Amino acid sequence: MNIALIIIFGVIILSILLGIQAKKGKDMDLEQWTVGGRGFGSLFVFLLMAGEIYTTFTFLGGSGWAYGKGGPTYYIISYGAIAYIMSYFLLPKIWQYAKDHDLLSQSDFFVSKFKSPYLGVFVSLVGVVAMIPYFITQLKGLGLIVSQASFGSISPTAAIWIGAIAVTVYVMISGIHGSAWTAIAKDFLILAVVLFLGIYLPLHYYGGIQPMFEAIHAADSNFLALPEQGQSSSWFISTVLLTAFGFYMWPHTFGSAYTAQNANVFRKNAAIMPLYSLVLLFVFFVGFAAILEVPGLTGGDTDLALLKISMQTFDPWVIGVIGAAGVLTALVPGSLILMSSATLLSKNIYKVLNPKVTDQQVAKTAKFLVPVVALIAVYFTLNGGETIVALLLMGYSLVTQLFPALLFSLMKNNFVTKYGAFAGIGAGVATVAFTTLSGHTIGTLLPFLPQAVKDLNVGIIAMIINLVFLIGVSLATKPLLASKSSEAMLER
Repeated sequence: MNIALIIIFGVIILSILLGIQAKKGKDMDLEQWTVGGRGFGSLFVFLLMAGEIYTTFTFLGGSGWAYGKGGPTYYIISYGAIAYIMSYFLLPKIWQYAKDHDLLSQSDFFVSKFKSPYLGVFVSLVGVVAMIPYFITQLKGLGLIVSQASFGSISPTAAIWIGAIAVTVYVMISGIHGSAWTAIAKDFLILAVVLFLGIYLPLHYYGGIQPMFEAIHAADSNFLALPEQGQSSSWFISTVLLTAFGFYMWPHTFGSAYTAQNANVFRKNAAIMPLYSLVLLFVFFVGFAAILEVPGLTGGDTDLALLKISMQTFDPWVIGVIGAAGVLTALVPGSLILMSSATLLSKNIYKVLNPKVTDQQVAKTAKFLVPVVALIAVYFTLNGGETIVALLLMGYSLVTQLFPALLFSLMKNNFVTKYGAFAGIGAGVATVAFTTLSGHTIGTLLPFLPQAVKDLNVGIIAMIINLVFLIGVSLATKPLLASKSSEAMLER
């Protein structure tokens, strides 16, 4: 076993030990396991939510897109700023409502707001289906890191299994407490690694960041710009909006908001997060540096850009440190995804269908479902060839369909009914599912449209359809609900 693998496996073992330590002295009921007893201060909440910035999506996928796509990559750094502005107003309201009503999951919020357990079942299914691609990105990243750091001695398949087992054990033992503590180590390590690579590699190979971009421009004068078709300016804008609206719609991110001690935590985070996300630029610099130094990567292999140029440049022990940082970018968000998926399936589906089960049985079921969800994700990871960014964008298109109903639910005079919410989410999800499974785009379905419209992200088109159904069905069913409410009052 080489020194790189020793460092990587050492970090995985330390993370599991940290998780065991984090749970000591706590009664790990469902509330402690999922939302940490709502006792996390600014630092822990910040680091849990910062985990959404520095995942394998950005560590490997961000550098891979810089390598393979060029200009369109900058959507990754654009949507975060909009999402954080929204969080200043959005998250305190969500937190306060969740605290007042003792909510534990994202679906609980929809159940409480729209008075419909079965809407909660539907929202849970949407959330879990969307999180599977997200978890796959973490497993793909883990597999790439361990396989590459072993210099081929461990196959990608074996590496994915190792990663899945590690995350599963980690989640079942520690819940969100372990994720919070490991997030501290992850963020310090990833910041050090990303800043070092993003500065050193352009200097080492090109003499600086500006000369690097000049060399890329000389090789391909259009690479650093948005193309006229495909990932054009309309694609860029619509994708930024889609991912900004969906940023806090991921069930595990939504659930992280419940862990805070008070609402002011989110306002502090909203002020700091945009600055923190600027470090993503250094991830892109690594991908750009690899373009001329590690040519020939295509398709899903572009996700290897960061690892390939690092292995070409540094000694094995440095690769171990880089790999360890990458493993933690998968472990923290991966653990939150697994935990949220299991909680949704047990609390918001299993308990609704079996209302007589106790809270203790629900908690046991949630932990039992962790390896089940992990096995499903492993299956799709081993049988899918999409790049990391493409997988995540598909998940974003799904979870963003929850945003319109959520936004209306926070208004003082919410006219949206449970039927309208159900119809809107269903129409949006159906649109995403159809285009994803059929391989169609707006351009192939409606080739007569202007190019700017054909290039729109399908998730935004789905959300427009979502809004039409949500508003139309709500207006049609509001009198019906009002009539039923009046009848119920008269019967009393």
